[in-house]
Amino acid sequence: MQIKYSPDADALIIRLREGKPVDAIDIAEGIIVHYSKDKKILEIEILDASKVVQMGELNVSLKGAPAEVVA
Repeated sequence: MQIKYSPDADALIIRLREGKPVDAIDIAEGIIVHYSKDKKILEIEILDASKVVQMGELNVSLKGAPAEVVA
């Protein structure tokens, strides 16, 4: 998993897995889910992220994740 913030675009992208997105759906205003040909979610994009997420308080926890994910 990878989390990136682009201050120029004010977009937060949460990449869940590698793959080529073939389609996307807006699930709420400014929140877009990109998915693969086999309908697996690849990434979640949050537009105007500074209005939605308190970037200074962004915290990622892998508690309970399988060891190969944490390593």
